[in-house]
Amino acid sequence: FFGYRFIQGILFREWQEVAILRLGRAAHQIEMRLTAQIWWMESFAQAGLDPHGPDIQEWLFQQIQSQPGVTQVKLLRADTTEALNLAAGKPVGRLEVLLSYEYLMEEVLKKGWLVAHAACLVNEEGQYLAHSNPDMRARYCLGETKDPLELAMLKDIKVRPYGTLVGGKYGTDQVIGFFRLHNAPWVIMLHARASQILAPIIHFRFYYIPGGVLCLIVILILIRLGVKPTVAVVRGIAHRAREVARGHYGEPLPVTRQDEIGLLAESFNDMVAGLKERDFISNTFGRYVDPEIARELLSRPEAARLGGDKREVVILFADIRNFTPLAETLSPEAIIHLVNSHFSRMIKVIQEHRGIIVDFLGDAILAFFDPLRQPIKPSAELAVSCAWRMQEAMVAENAANPNAPPLSMGIGLHAGKVVVGNIGSESRAKYGIIGSDVNLTHRIQGQARQGEVVISASVFQLVGDRLTVRRTFEAELKGIAQPVTLYVVEEPG
Repeated sequence: FFGYRFIQGILFREWQEVAILRLGRAAHQIEMRLTAQIWWMESFAQAGLDPHGPDIQEWLFQQIQSQPGVTQVKLLRADTTEALNLAAGKPVGRLEVLLSYEYLMEEVLKKGWLVAHAACLVNEEGQYLAHSNPDMRARYCLGETKDPLELAMLKDIKVRPYGTLVGGKYGTDQVIGFFRLHNAPWVIMLHARASQILAPIIHFRFYYIPGGVLCLIVILILIRLGVKPTVAVVRGIAHRAREVARGHYGEPLPVTRQDEIGLLAESFNDMVAGLKERDFISNTFGRYVDPEIARELLSRPEAARLGGDKREVVILFADIRNFTPLAETLSPEAIIHLVNSHFSRMIKVIQEHRGIIVDFLGDAILAFFDPLRQPIKPSAELAVSCAWRMQEAMVAENAANPNAPPLSMGIGLHAGKVVVGNIGSESRAKYGIIGSDVNLTHRIQGQARQGEVVISASVFQLVGDRLTVRRTFEAELKGIAQPVTLYVVEEPG
């Protein structure tokens, strides 16, 4: 729309410029023809001062009569007494030359010139001197019919040397152009119909609108063609997002573009990969394995498949003492709150020591420390340190809850060979350990009193040089034929 209005304005201004130039040319021609006749008349007057003046004037009179456009020449002499008084500078006669209107307006009245249907000459007061329209014979003065366009024209010719007025805003289909003459107090005016004068502009509308609609259609088609691949990628991402929300990750999206849409597809693939890894970690290791340890485990090829391999680890089993009779005195809500508060503290300590939590068995915790194909001694040191930090956390827990019943915990540690890996099925698996040494650790923990850390001989052989043994004893453990030597150790320095 704005393009149409802009081009329409350009076309209208060009028409105005052409109209003014043509009016100026016509006015110049009229002035030249008037000037020519005035020159002959002035020559006739000057010849009267010559001794042979009558002869010259007669010849000049004939020349004036033969000039193009002259229809009549009159010489009106004054009485003879006035003729004797030439030196007084008074008129002795009057020379009248009548020029044809068609001759003066010849350029204007040419067929097709500005498509004008009426040409007029008016004086500066707006009175008609001549016109070419028979319908205007009864007209005397510009604006006498109170026509708004003519009244505006009458006002303009008094203040401007030339101009054009379009009657659209005055409620008429007329266009008037005018130009003031320099050598005569006249104004040349041309009347025309706006539908004819502005025909190119009107016709332009009929070309522009269909052309604009066609351009819009082409643009929409190009946009459609250009956006279609983008829309396809976005729809693909949206579809895959719905599938991911249902838990179906599928294959990564193909990245075939290098622009922002390609970057979006790459980001989506990265996000899905992160979700898959997070879900795999959550499903395999639960929420209680440090993410760094989980990623380290995942870097091993066997970590992603069911089953495992047998290797030596340090097993930790911790259990709250006398919890069953304590639980009988509390409400279910209080029991859950107490256990959750206890586990949250223990989980933090175990994760800080790179322990892997296998399970929660009522009020007990089963965890292990995997050397990951490294020497087992550092894992044993971490396990003993973790056990004592857990006991310290228990003390802090009791101090933080003075209104709750005090809790105490016994912890057992044992180093042995177990099967480590994914235990379960394709639909649900857990990274854990199984083997007789797990049961042995549980029984060792049962020998620990409140606040004690009891270790087996296998752990003592690994880190005994760094520990202070509070007491040593032998215990008959269920399922073990020979008595087992156990060590109650002090907190390592």
